[in-house]
Amino acid sequence: MSASAIFVLDLKGKVLICRNYKGDVDMAEIDHFMPLLMQHEEEGLFCPVISHGNVHFIWIKHSNLYLVASTNKNSNASLVYSFLYKLVEVFTEYFKELEEESIQDNFVVVYELLDELMDFGFPQTTDSKILQEYITQEGTKLEVAKTKVPTTVTNAVSWRSEGIKYKKNEVFIDVIESINVLVNANGSVMSSDIVGSIKLKTMLSGMPELRLGLNDRVLFSLTGRDKGKTVMMEDVKFHQCVRLSRFESDRTISFIPPDGESELMSYRINTHVKPLIWIESVIEKFSHSRVEIMVKAKGQFKKQSVANNVEVRVPVPSDADSPKFKTSTGNAKYVPENNLVVWTIKSFPGGKEFLMRAHFGLPSVEKDEVEGKPPITVKFEIPYFTVSGIQVRYMKIIEKSGYQALPWVRYITQSGDYQLRTNL
Repeated sequence: MSASAIFVLDLKGKVLICRNYKGDVDMAEIDHFMPLLMQHEEEGLFCPVISHGNVHFIWIKHSNLYLVASTNKNSNASLVYSFLYKLVEVFTEYFKELEEESIQDNFVVVYELLDELMDFGFPQTTDSKILQEYITQEGTKLEVAKTKVPTTVTNAVSWRSEGIKYKKNEVFIDVIESINVLVNANGSVMSSDIVGSIKLKTMLSGMPELRLGLNDRVLFSLTGRDKGKTVMMEDVKFHQCVRLSRFESDRTISFIPPDGESELMSYRINTHVKPLIWIESVIEKFSHSRVEIMVKAKGQFKKQSVANNVEVRVPVPSDADSPKFKTSTGNAKYVPENNLVVWTIKSFPGGKEFLMRAHFGLPSVEKDEVEGKPPITVKFEIPYFTVSGIQVRYMKIIEKSGYQALPWVRYITQSGDYQLRTNL
């Protein structure tokens, strides 16, 4: 079972717009949502599902809005949550920013979207590209020729329209990996993993069939070719266009792609990752006078690779003032509203070491409260490189007209949740 009704509320709990799909829950029940939410917050509880009698509210907050689904059945909560986040995605595609004002300015379009996105409490057409073919923001022009629903809605391939034509047929594949690392104050890696995604930008005519081959360890062992560098992917999640039965039987990623940009798949690799940019810090406090910080950054990746737009964010005491910096490369600046020094390095080659020294004055009166110890965080992006070693081995493009198409592949490694704890 799914949702009975969907509500969009403002921060005070006033209903801006709602849609009753099943009629089995009294619409006045939503009046109990905000008092119950405030009560839970006062008690220090964060409840993703709030119940009043036999009615359950599943909710998310976005900007200055609450999106709430109500149900009186034992609904699939993860399905409803996925739908609410998809709702945010579709509204953002339509209105650029999803907030109270954009809902009030587009009531008619929002009602139309709520009608098409869900039917009798079950998600229906949730692809914004397909919805934009017949729900437009061009006002109320009644043209008989345009009242026809696109065939994509009733097609087996609901994510791609027929009759797409390009002069030059190309597909761009981006393999993007984010590294999550937590290093303790002694320099030991406490947790690390890699979260990856394969994104496509498809500019292909007709209804092409694509087959993507990766150096997937399960595939190699199935075919008896367990040699060379292979990758063990976990938590693999695909776009709806991928034929799951084909993947489960022989690990072939076979699909008819959506037109334009889309995320084909995401995955996680649970492995020990050596921090690509290693940070050593020494923080000396001279009571009632000053604090001196020395930070050394070292690139622990291949010499032929270069990290771009590196940002090292070093926490400083909240009462620090009069900053002075000295860097061997890049530039450092003090961000007082966040109590941070941000050291920016445009280009950081592998194997290199760089230094930054910072000097701050401290007030003569010491603060009573003890401050926490926020970690140093690092942001970076390394093109033409994946830390897991994942590779696109081939991309076959088959279309009945027999045209030749060019696949382009790009690899990017970037920082995810990248934290190094300090002693001070």
